[in-house]
Amino acid sequence: MAIRKSALKQAPARPELDRLLQQAREKGVTEEQLFQQRISFAYGNAPEGSGITKETATRAAGSMLMRGSR
Repeated sequence: MAIRKSALKQAPARPELDRLLQQAREKGVTEEQLFQQRISFAYGNAPEGSGITKETATRAAGSMLMRGSR
């Protein structure tokens, strides 16, 4: 059997990545960014041949936002 390296080692220090992650946490996400993410998720996960377009995903995301904010 092959000898394998342990996967339970501590990850190497990455100060630049840690700084960027902290910066992202502090900045937050705007409502417009969430809206665009919702559209992208719906469009990107639509099955091929479903007829879902970016426009229909945008309309659906807009109507979900209106219903959720009442």
